[in-house]
Amino acid sequence: MRRTSVLFVAVILIASLVLGACAKATEAPAPTEAPTEAPVVTEAPTEAPTEAPTEVDPWADVVPAKEIVWWHQHTGEAREAAIAKIVEDFNTTNEYGITVTAEYAGSYTDIFNKMLPILNTADVPDVVVGYQNQVATYQLADAMFDMNELIDHPKYGLTKEEQEDFFPGFFAQDVLSLFGNQRLGLAPNRSMEVMYYNMDWLTELGYDAPPTTPEQFKEMACKAAATPFSGATEGAASPTGYELSIDTSRFASWTFAFGGDMFDYTANQFTLNSDAAVQAWTFIQSLFADGCARLVTENYGDQTDFGNGTLLFSVGSSSGLPYYGDAVEADGTPFEWSVAAIPHTTADPVQNVYGASVSIPKSTPERELAAWLFVKYYTSADVNAEWAKASGYFPVKQSVAAKFQDVFAADPAYKTAFDLLKFGKFEPPVPGYDFVRDNVIEPVMTSIVDDPTADVKALLDQANIDANAILAEQMAQIK
Repeated sequence: MRRTSVLFVAVILIASLVLGACAKATEAPAPTEAPTEAPVVTEAPTEAPTEAPTEVDPWADVVPAKEIVWWHQHTGEAREAAIAKIVEDFNTTNEYGITVTAEYAGSYTDIFNKMLPILNTADVPDVVVGYQNQVATYQLADAMFDMNELIDHPKYGLTKEEQEDFFPGFFAQDVLSLFGNQRLGLAPNRSMEVMYYNMDWLTELGYDAPPTTPEQFKEMACKAAATPFSGATEGAASPTGYELSIDTSRFASWTFAFGGDMFDYTANQFTLNSDAAVQAWTFIQSLFADGCARLVTENYGDQTDFGNGTLLFSVGSSSGLPYYGDAVEADGTPFEWSVAAIPHTTADPVQNVYGASVSIPKSTPERELAAWLFVKYYTSADVNAEWAKASGYFPVKQSVAAKFQDVFAADPAYKTAFDLLKFGKFEPPVPGYDFVRDNVIEPVMTSIVDDPTADVKALLDQANIDANAILAEQMAQIK
């Protein structure tokens, strides 16, 4: 920027008064004023304009890798076929000659355990599925690629319109404040905990709608335990009102429904022993104590019992809608069923919304760029629509949902669940949450329902201490 300095020089000559001493006084001549010079303006040397430094694009010379691997957890004929088609379409149409190999790497837990020992090595997959808390655990080792490096890139990134097409909550969920707001994932789908119910059985019990409060839920569940459904499969299990699967997402769902949370994001501490959590799990304990509920004893046993007409209520993921439907149809005596919000003490429902995202482990710029290009494709609107329809998950793009009227018309239960998304709440995306789930929350759930005399508050107080100890250990590892 040009700067000008102005210097004023004023030259003033002072006249001297000469006094003579002589016998006869002589009058001194009047002083003569020197002419005043005009101010001299001196211009400072002109500086050359300073050019802004040229921003170097670190991706300008990076050539995407030709072969990358994606680890996922998807099973089932429909999802496997959809994955195969998405990958094939990308491989044959992308302009960079990238070939993606999709590998089933086990469950979410299997993948998490496989990832931990290979972080920051060449053995990591290029794209990996993971929940936010799992990816946060990986990032303790500074092992994950920050997608902020590419998401706004003029050539490779997402346009403003593409970014704004994501549902805001889903788009923000993978930006982790704990790591300076790094974006460690992008959402391809989401699902939500809902209550499944047998409407025909409710009608037989004298009700015309599913419960909306815990009190109504317990009343109906206890009636069902004492009153078998007329359409139950012969020889199936005895009737019950509710079956609880020992899963931390159930713990979160019921705690949320009682107006609580599992984590204090200001204090950065777990709150497993909040008043709401104590109330929620005292309520669940009472269902078991009164013979109105039992535990799920085998994988997806609640789906089987629901389909057989021996289970009135089940709480689980909305992504299970197709499987519940199959279970109901399995024995040839279908009944009317649907989903609803989890009974709540709050004015509005509070729904546990979750979903794994796709993330990129750190490797090489070439592999990272190729991985990003696939993630960009996989989460694009057209592919998102294709994937949501095939998988039963919710779409993450607003433009896709707007075009789902045919899907909603064909599957009213899916539409009911989708409309509950606006009441969503998330489980904590913090490091070590997997260890808290497995080693703290799920054991305490079992302790609460196994012993109807157990002190729920005391158990949750200790669980909270243990959870925060794990969190502290994890946080101490941040690089």
